[in-house]
Amino acid sequence: MNKILIDTQSFIWFMEDNKHLPASMRTLMNDSGYQLTISMACLWEMTIKMSLSKLALSADIATIMSEAQANGFEFLFIEPAHLVTLSTLAPIHRDPFDRIMIAQAITENMPIISSDKVFEQYPVNRLWT
Repeated sequence: MNKILIDTQSFIWFMEDNKHLPASMRTLMNDSGYQLTISMACLWEMTIKMSLSKLALSADIATIMSEAQANGFEFLFIEPAHLVTLSTLAPIHRDPFDRIMIAQAITENMPIISSDKVFEQYPVNRLWT
């Protein structure tokens, strides 16, 4: 089964049924032929933003994680190899959460669903239409 990494914004839009997620991406994310993967960095970012009142969601982080698993999402933990790749990334993008997700996508050879065009400046396959 092909694995796809989902960035934070795309994951939030999917889980919150937000209209900003293009129908093509929603269809892809609902395709049972793909294993959707969420980085722990994504969940960490959401937790921090929620605790700082910079992000309001319809559920708390525990419920979001349970719902993600119930919907078939797999969690991707940060491994030493991801940090080695991170250490080699050009300083194009300053967001630390995005940078570790980019490093994970590179290391795991996974495409990543993201609306962020800056991802294209790295050797990753960004999916967004």
